[in-house]
Amino acid sequence: MESFFGYFASGLIGVSLGLIGGGGSIITIPILVYLFHIEPTLATAYSLIIVGFTSLVGGTRNAFHKMVDFKIALLFSLPSLVSIYFTRHYLLPHVPSTILTVGGFGITKDLVIMIFFSIIMVVASIKMIRGSQLQEVENSPVSYHLMKITVQGILLGIVTGIIGAGGGFLIIPALVLMAGLSMKKAIGTSLIIITLNSFVGFLGDLGTSQLMDYPFIASLTALATVGIFLGIYLAKFFNGNKLKAGFGWFALAMAVFIFGKELFFN
Repeated sequence: MESFFGYFASGLIGVSLGLIGGGGSIITIPILVYLFHIEPTLATAYSLIIVGFTSLVGGTRNAFHKMVDFKIALLFSLPSLVSIYFTRHYLLPHVPSTILTVGGFGITKDLVIMIFFSIIMVVASIKMIRGSQLQEVENSPVSYHLMKITVQGILLGIVTGIIGAGGGFLIIPALVLMAGLSMKKAIGTSLIIITLNSFVGFLGDLGTSQLMDYPFIASLTALATVGIFLGIYLAKFFNGNKLKAGFGWFALAMAVFIFGKELFFN
C-alpha cells in the first residue's frame, strides 16, 4: 500500500515543478525515505536524477516559449556546479555512517541528512510563504549582481549536494530580486538551473560506492515527467503566488513531521 501511494505521489513531484518552478525535492525525499524505505543518503542521489530529468523536460518546454534567460542561468549555475560536485564526490562519501555516539544514542549520517533536510524545508517554507508577496517590477531591466549571484550559487550547490534538492525555492526569489526577471521567466530559468545542478550532482555520485536501482528511478521519473506537463497546464488557471504560499505551509508541516519522526519516533 505504501508503494502504491509512493508511485501516485511521484506525479506530484512534476506537478510542483510545473506549477511553481520548485519544490520537487521537498516531495521527492519524503516519498523515497518514508514510502519506499530507501536510506536518506541514497534517496538524495535518486532525487537528483528524478528532479533533474523532470526539470529538463519542463525547462526545455519553457525555452521553446522563450521563458528562459540562459545567460542568467549560466551565471547562477557555474559557482553552484563546483560546490555541488565537491560535496557529492568528496564530502559526503567520507562522512562516516555513525558520526557520534552520545549516551548510547548514535548520531548517524542519515539522521543528520534528514534533520538538515527538515531545517532547509523550514527555510523553504518561509521563503515560499513570503514569496507570495514577492513583487516583480514591471519592465525592470535585467541586471547582473555577480558577487551576490556567485555567493548564492555556491550556497545552493552545497545544499543541493547534501540533500539532493534542486533549490528552486532559493533560486526564484534571487532571479526576481537580484536579476530583475519576471516571475514566469524566473520559473523557466530556475528549471534550467535545477537541471544543471542535478546533472552535475549525479556525476559527483559516479565512482562512489552507491548502487542505484535505475529501473525504479526510471519509473518514478516517468511519473514525475507526466506530472510536470499537468503542472504547467494547471498553472494557467491558478494564482502562482497563492499556490506558492499554500505549498509553503505544506512544506512547513512536513518539516515538523520529519523532525519529530527522526528524533523521537524512529
